[in-house]
Amino acid sequence: MPDILEAGAWGLVAGSALLLGAAIGYGLRVPRWLVASVMAFGAGVLLSAVSFELVAEAYDEGGLAPAVIGTVGGAVAYTAGNAWLARRGARHRKRSGHRIQPSEEQQAGSGTALALGALLDGVPESAVIGMSLLQGGAVSLVTVVAVFLSNVPEGLSSSAGMRRAGRGRAYVFGVWGTIALAGTVAAVLGYAVAGALPVAAVAAVTAVAAGAILAMIADTMIPEAFEDTHLAMGLITVCGFLVSFSLSHA
Repeated sequence: MPDILEAGAWGLVAGSALLLGAAIGYGLRVPRWLVASVMAFGAGVLLSAVSFELVAEAYDEGGLAPAVIGTVGGAVAYTAGNAWLARRGARHRKRSGHRIQPSEEQQAGSGTALALGALLDGVPESAVIGMSLLQGGAVSLVTVVAVFLSNVPEGLSSSAGMRRAGRGRAYVFGVWGTIALAGTVAAVLGYAVAGALPVAAVAAVTAVAAGAILAMIADTMIPEAFEDTHLAMGLITVCGFLVSFSLSHA
């Protein structure tokens, strides 16, 4: 299989976890503590992947400056986009519990904001999957597993919140199906665009994705996890971190 198609295939695999989580969250009444626990585990998995697969790789390939500048730039870009969407009703897009998402009647345009928020969260992760193929010609299975495991609770929690806000099945699965396809495209572009760049630029782009993912974890995943796991969140997050760390050193 050509590498560019492989990048898209792995992006689709990781993105399919959003639909899996959405089906569970919309069709079943999953206890909030369980959703939050899975979210905490997913946050730990992503934290490890960002540390050992992305930032470390950016540093090894381009040195300290591209790694730092790229990471800060990614965090700034994500935070700016998230702040803009938060004012339009997408602040609690991953929440399924106490702070529910607004309905369209409560805040016009919130449905579009939720969809754009999901896109903002998912594109950096998927792009990294495609870029990982540039390192040795094989996809980083750790990155794919990390994104897949974090996407399940994201789709689960957010779709449960969408259902509580009165959004229908067509909207919920339309959003997550579109995001899964967008993730596939992002993985392809991550491979194609980064492959044409010099090594230092690839390192910087990798760091940008890492910064965006780190900001997303802190702003959306950890708050959702803390809401119902409380004192257990730290332990669950550490378990997710160690699972991903073990996979990266297997």
